[in-house]
Amino acid sequence: MIDRNLAKTREIAEKVRKLGGRTFFAGGFVRDRLLGLESKDVDIEVHGIEADKLSELLRSMGNVRTQGKSFGIYSLGGYDIDIALPRKERNTGRGHRDFEVFTDPHLGTEAAARRRDFTINSMMEDVLTGEVVDHFRGIEDLEKGIIRHIDSESFREDPLRVLRGARFAARFGFTVAPETVKLCRSMELSALPAERIMTELEKGLCKSRKPSIFFRVLRDMDQLKTWFPEIEKLIGLRQDPVYHPEGDVWEHTMEVLDRAVCYRDRALNPLGFMLTALTHDLGKIETTEEINGRIHAYGHELAGRPIVASFLRRITRNRELTGYVINMTTLHMKPNIVAGSRGKIKSTNRMFDESVSPEDLIAFSRIDRFYEAYDGEEEDALKFLNERLEIYREYMARPHVTGGDLIDAGITPDECFGRALEYAHKLRLAGVDKSSALKQTIAFHRQLTKQSSEIEK
Repeated sequence: MIDRNLAKTREIAEKVRKLGGRTFFAGGFVRDRLLGLESKDVDIEVHGIEADKLSELLRSMGNVRTQGKSFGIYSLGGYDIDIALPRKERNTGRGHRDFEVFTDPHLGTEAAARRRDFTINSMMEDVLTGEVVDHFRGIEDLEKGIIRHIDSESFREDPLRVLRGARFAARFGFTVAPETVKLCRSMELSALPAERIMTELEKGLCKSRKPSIFFRVLRDMDQLKTWFPEIEKLIGLRQDPVYHPEGDVWEHTMEVLDRAVCYRDRALNPLGFMLTALTHDLGKIETTEEINGRIHAYGHELAGRPIVASFLRRITRNRELTGYVINMTTLHMKPNIVAGSRGKIKSTNRMFDESVSPEDLIAFSRIDRFYEAYDGEEEDALKFLNERLEIYREYMARPHVTGGDLIDAGITPDECFGRALEYAHKLRLAGVDKSSALKQTIAFHRQLTKQSSEIEK
């Protein structure tokens, strides 16, 4: 697909050249090419021809879509190519979208590059000649691994760039220039829409080799407080050094985040898995205490439910994602507890049945528990949990009592019907065969009905 896009891009560039213009690869596409990374989307910027001529040229090549006349951004149907004219922007408010945008095909490459956020994103490459135009020493910063803003005034106009800087640092393992950190500390993020925060957070968590860098950079910028105050509260929150020699809850969370990358792409919900790593110990904010000289956070997994829910409500309305994370964080302690005590089959069956993804739960329990204090136990625990998961799967594959079975037995759906099905499911988890379970469930329903009748009298 990328070769097809590049071939079409060259065709566009040839037509633009005949009209007296020049076409450049731009932004992140050039950066990734210089880093040896493949970009799925191709971004080009056309200089030297008017908008109506570019629009006419593109219409001659296929179905053209336009993102607002003033924005000067086009795309061709069937291709992943963004085609833009050089633009100027003027800030009109505090939010990410509060800009007046207008195109200027004769703006020039330096002025066009100046409006971009970081030097590593400011480079242009001539589509036909391969010449790289680098007005702001982006290649040098790319080689040194530095995220550096271009222009303080234009950078300040878009506060989302604070998060983009942290995200690029996490994606590439780069450091942020001191002057850029200083500038970001002075910027206000509260007016940004939650969906844009979530977009940057998702990329930081799911597109980075070390997601912890995203949060470490935001901490350096003093920019956790607005959108991630719960994460900021983990800084300095003590843990028992016997089990957590790595330090406070913040440091533990950062290490778990990076460790979670090894399983991220196999998870049922990759973003949910990474958010679980980020939020799994938020309950320690409320439960951490020192007892007889030892630090404990008893019940933090349950205490964390409302804290996790509040955090997620701030950044997303995705109920499936929220449900996954709350389920995982609530249960994250259980696998290690039942493995340590060699709990009964009934208890592990119940745990797996409560879990939105037993495989993800086991994986996360291993990621959360990886310090030297557990040497020699981790593999035994993993083997135990996987064996029990096989047993759970086998139990769930057996014939079991259904609502249809109860109706066939003469039970009419009533207020006791649901509770009877819940009882039947408990028998299923306990390994009771269907015939016995049906008899016990019918008897249980009769008992419920009798109790209900006596209450009504």
